[in-house]
Amino acid sequence: MFNLFLLSLKLSGFPIAKAQSDFEKILQISETDYPDYLETKKREIIEFHLKNNTFYQNLVGKDTFENWNELPVLTKKDLQKPLKDRLSKGYSEKTVFVNKTSGSSGDPFVFAKDKEAHAITWASIIYRFGRYGVDFNSSYQARFYGIPLDFIGYRKERLKDFLSKRYRFPIFDLSDKVLDGVFEHFKTKKFDYINGYTSSIVLFGKYLQARNIILTDVCPTLKVCMVTSEMLFEEDKILLEKHLGIPVVNEYGASELDLIAFQNPKDEWQVNSETLFVEILDENNQPVPYGTEGKVVITSLYNKAHPFIRYEIGDVGILDEKSTLKKPILKKLIGRTSDIAHLPSGKKSPGLTFYYVTKSIIEDDGNVKEFIVRQTKLDSFEIDYVSSAELTSEQIQEIEKAISKYLEPGLHFTYNRKEVLERTKRGKLKQFQSMI
Repeated sequence: MFNLFLLSLKLSGFPIAKAQSDFEKILQISETDYPDYLETKKREIIEFHLKNNTFYQNLVGKDTFENWNELPVLTKKDLQKPLKDRLSKGYSEKTVFVNKTSGSSGDPFVFAKDKEAHAITWASIIYRFGRYGVDFNSSYQARFYGIPLDFIGYRKERLKDFLSKRYRFPIFDLSDKVLDGVFEHFKTKKFDYINGYTSSIVLFGKYLQARNIILTDVCPTLKVCMVTSEMLFEEDKILLEKHLGIPVVNEYGASELDLIAFQNPKDEWQVNSETLFVEILDENNQPVPYGTEGKVVITSLYNKAHPFIRYEIGDVGILDEKSTLKKPILKKLIGRTSDIAHLPSGKKSPGLTFYYVTKSIIEDDGNVKEFIVRQTKLDSFEIDYVSSAELTSEQIQEIEKAISKYLEPGLHFTYNRKEVLERTKRGKLKQFQSMI
């Protein structure tokens, strides 16, 4: 078969064949030998940047290192300076892959990967998707993603979609009328898999649920659905698997890095230990034991053009107690460190706690399609929701009773029924927002 996708990577200067061969060798490293491999890669990448990257030398304050745990944690704010000032010797903006983060954390920045690092990122993605029978050269993707609305950006993404065998559904308007059109595409196109933002695919799942439709009844070629970028709640996964008629795979990634964790066929959220080193750190930037919550901090083991060493991605998570260096398992992703609710009692709570508690009540009757929680003051919150009917006084009482029980009493809530919820420029739905 004509490998259009791999050819497009090769023509863009990414050595994908070598990257896939190298990646396969990493997979073959035994559990016993893995700690030595990891230590070697960590030392190689840190020594390279201490020798060749002025930006990173200045951050560390010296050009040698002895103790990994004494290295500084790199934050997104550290990276908000011109890209040319952050590139390693021997690299320029014309010789690297350049992109920018979505800014969903509030701290967007431009980043770079050298072409070898970008190629091994793709080797990693191809391998993980391949475990579910997805072949980027031949499998047809139904893509629920945002798209640039300017002419050049729009055409560029559409060309990439064509080369990558995917059909994109823009997600800025997902009203029932628009979803009628989406559903028609599934009746006429032989999609192999679905990929996209969690909230958008969940909204489509609720559309199918309301009409008592199983998607594979009209599109039997579908094999699997991958959701990304936003939290996937267990009840939403159950709904999707029922009404899509296929397994739903949870993905956790970052454009500046790679896939960070990807649900494996054993239903474990397996961390990518091939191209990344993932640490969970406490407030003093020291590693915590498996099973303990902390900041997610990640090192890119292959990117020589730009340092991502002990990079704080902005999330809070827990690695499972059964994790090993070769096979770390992400037990739980709690939310973004910037999404912490500060309460009048002095208590701090992950903002998604409000979302979890509220979700369990207001979605029971099926009227509420989606909602967000926003903290406006220390004791005040607003809930914006899209629903076929206003929330009842009984529902509001249940929400406030549950929040008093799980968090603390005396909090004030305002409820705003909306036609549509505001999303980021890329179409992501920020489920909890702190405005204080």
